[in-house]
Amino acid sequence: MPTWSDPVAAQASEAVGGPWGRHAVTGRALFWTPLRVCLLYATVVLAAAWLKQAPCSDGNWAGSVQYTHLCYSDTVPLFTLHGLDAGSVPYLDSRVEYPVLTGAFMALAAVLGRVYGDLATASGLLPQVPPVQAYYVATCLLLSVCAFLVVRGVLALAGHRPWDAAMIGLSPLLLVHAFTNWDLFAVALATGGMWAWARHRPVLAGVLIGLGIAAKFYPLLLLGALFLLCLRAGRLREWLRAAVAAAAAWLAVDVPVAVLAPQNWSLFFRLNTARPADPDSLWNVLITASDGRFLDGPLPEGTPPVLLNTVVAVCVLLVVAGLGWLVLRAPVRPRVPQVAFLLVAAFLLVTKVWSPQYSLWLLPLAVLARPRWRALLLWQAGEVVLWVLRMLWYLGTEDRGVGIEWFFLAVVARDLAVVVLMGLVVRDVLHPDEDAVRTSWPGVDDPAGGPLDGARDRVTLRRSVEA
Repeated sequence: MPTWSDPVAAQASEAVGGPWGRHAVTGRALFWTPLRVCLLYATVVLAAAWLKQAPCSDGNWAGSVQYTHLCYSDTVPLFTLHGLDAGSVPYLDSRVEYPVLTGAFMALAAVLGRVYGDLATASGLLPQVPPVQAYYVATCLLLSVCAFLVVRGVLALAGHRPWDAAMIGLSPLLLVHAFTNWDLFAVALATGGMWAWARHRPVLAGVLIGLGIAAKFYPLLLLGALFLLCLRAGRLREWLRAAVAAAAAWLAVDVPVAVLAPQNWSLFFRLNTARPADPDSLWNVLITASDGRFLDGPLPEGTPPVLLNTVVAVCVLLVVAGLGWLVLRAPVRPRVPQVAFLLVAAFLLVTKVWSPQYSLWLLPLAVLARPRWRALLLWQAGEVVLWVLRMLWYLGTEDRGVGIEWFFLAVVARDLAVVVLMGLVVRDVLHPDEDAVRTSWPGVDDPAGGPLDGARDRVTLRRSVEA
């Protein structure tokens, strides 16, 4: 029971009568199961997220409403920029800087928006709205379905701790960034891949992860985490099946587009090679502090930052090597969500791009890696403050915004919160008796482990080190 074991949950329960009673009846609810309660939480938070976004939904951003109301979303301006208002097909008719499945998601929302517009015109009963608003509402509804799938997936992956899914449904990060971009689509696919792996279906897991890679590249890191764990457990055959299925799914989605529109398909890769450090990255903080002289120095528009790209690549390799040492050296094989969270979080810290909504990648992994309310809420509070200061920085000091130093302070604070959360997960890996998941139910190893759950170790560094 969360209200017995987690002090934050216990304190919050005082608003509805206090912690669960010692003699309370459990497991007999006819309707309000943990899943439905967590889905209700998500519904309420997503409704609040929509109310926050409503001032920006019609595309009229006069007076910088997107910043003053904290409702900026990439989906609204890109509706016109990518020709979706004119029925253009992403990649085939317009240049899209996102992976292929994200472009398909955009096209589906545009189709649904046009269908609504046609029905409203034909029937005369439905309210008439601007095309961009119909498209945006369709986008938010589709993303809400993705959020529900994430809640469902986390509840399934939590094993005997179903109420951990409430940390998704009640997430401040979901409130702020559910509709900022299309990342929830990839998060849902990645979570589905983890669910399939936990159900001993590596091929299905690979397919879902491959589709996630076709939507956002980050699910590729999940395959890296699984490889390290399968190496320790001697289960590389299962990993290979998942990896081959992921490659096949990605190729099935991307190859047709690459053949029909090679230049538009490769735009995502070219832009990510040529783009400078993102405002939210530590590299940008260092570059700005050095007046642009750090690493590559001033570069002409469109020139790839070769030195920055090289340093980032080296840092990513070092992260993978360090995590591999931790996985092989830990006294007990770490759980899948622990390794996946550490890898994705470290990647975001050292890479040159950390768009605000990328933090959604961490949400289900963090909940499954360390289901403790206090640390998760503190990290997400940092994300909320960072978003507010980012909007005020974009607004500008002349319009009562803030200077860049406040924005950078929030960036550093958010990164420190992530580092602290990583440190707590590493502590749980090195001291499994402090892991909330393993100690909450007798005999639990890794509810998300699938073929790894309860498997014996085959490759470790402990014997060689101790010898």
